[in-house]
Amino acid sequence: MKNITIMALALFSAVITGQSAQAEECIDLGGVASANFYAEGEGQPIIISATLIGSVQTAAGKITAQRTTSTGMEMDMEHYFGRADGGSITTKDLGVLTAVPGRPGRFMIEITYDVQNGQSRGTLKGYRGSFKSYGLVDLQSENDMKGLVRYEGKICK
Repeated sequence: MKNITIMALALFSAVITGQSAQAEECIDLGGVASANFYAEGEGQPIIISATLIGSVQTAAGKITAQRTTSTGMEMDMEHYFGRADGGSITTKDLGVLTAVPGRPGRFMIEITYDVQNGQSRGTLKGYRGSFKSYGLVDLQSENDMKGLVRYEGKICK
């Protein structure tokens, strides 16, 4: 009886003060992206444009920095994702590229996308978190760079 009285008082107090616990609302993300990369010239970021199938329909972005590693390279990236329902998010990302042996200019890629605070709009306003993708990119010809990735994860508010 004592525990029930304490719980009832806590609930009553929360209602009176306007402090009610709200469950976190999450959205599962998943699908496939077909990307094209456009070199804008020396010292300029590489631009990314992609068509997506799944919970996000469009993406654009840029590669802002690249570093050579012992297994391939790393890329600092930014992406701007949009959905058909008007929602959008902006991410800052790290792409880890692993060279495919015997295939010059081709890499396995893994990207971690971190939603930027205050950079979600429309139906995705207030969502935060991160998600990932993995796939293959062909960067051997500067005039025909492309990739195919599978993305998945969850963002919440």
